[in-house]
Amino acid sequence: MHYFPSRKVAGDLIADQLVTKYRYEDCAVVALNDGAVVVGAEVAVRLHCPLHMLLTDAIKLQGEPDTLAEIDSAGGLTYNDMYSAGELEELRAENFNYIEQQKTAKIFEMNRLLGQGGVISPHLLQGRNIIIVSDGLVNGLSMRAAAEYLKPIKIQRLVMVTPFASVQAVDQMHMLADEIVCLNVLEDIISIDHYYEDNRLPGHEKIVRIIEDIILHWK
Repeated sequence: MHYFPSRKVAGDLIADQLVTKYRYEDCAVVALNDGAVVVGAEVAVRLHCPLHMLLTDAIKLQGEPDTLAEIDSAGGLTYNDMYSAGELEELRAENFNYIEQQKTAKIFEMNRLLGQGGVISPHLLQGRNIIIVSDGLVNGLSMRAAAEYLKPIKIQRLVMVTPFASVQAVDQMHMLADEIVCLNVLEDIISIDHYYEDNRLPGHEKIVRIIEDIILHWK
C-alpha cells in the first residue's frame, strides 16, 4: 500500500507496531512538523506518553537542487552529507551572508510558532525512549537534525518512525536509530501530501492544542 486515508490512520498503523514493546516503557514522542504531530498523536495516545515538537526547516541555496542544511529551533545546523566537505566549504564561503540571513529568519519563525505552545524541553526527554516521528521523508536530513539535537541528552533508545520514506532516508534512519518503523519505502516521492487521500492539516493553534491535551486522550 502506497497511500494512506489520512495521517491519523498512518499514525495508528505505526502505533500497532510499537505498542507491544513500548506501551509500559518510559517514552516520549517527538514530532518534526505539524503533519508529524497528527501522526505522532496516535502513537502517544496508544503508548500513554507525552508528545513534543522539535521544529526543523530546510536551508536551500538558489540554483542548488539539494537542501544545503536543516536547522532546528534551537539554532542547530545539520549539513547535507550528499555534499563533500570541499563542496560545503565552498558553498558556505560563497553564500555566507545569505545562509546567516536564512538562519536568523527561520529561527525567528520557528520560535514564533513554538511560542504559542508545544515547546520542546531537553530535561523532559532525559532518560526516556525517544520516538521521533515524521509524516514522510524525502531525505533523512530532518531525522539527522533531530538526532544531532538529542546527542547531548542522555536517552535510553532512539526510535525513528514514518509512514513512508525514500530509500535514501531509510538508509539514514538505519544509521541513526536503534530501531525504525517505516511502513512504505518509495523510490521517488512526489510530495508528502500526495500519499494521503485526506491531506488537510489543522491550523497551528489546533496542533499546539493536540500536544497540550495529549494526556486527556490516552487510551
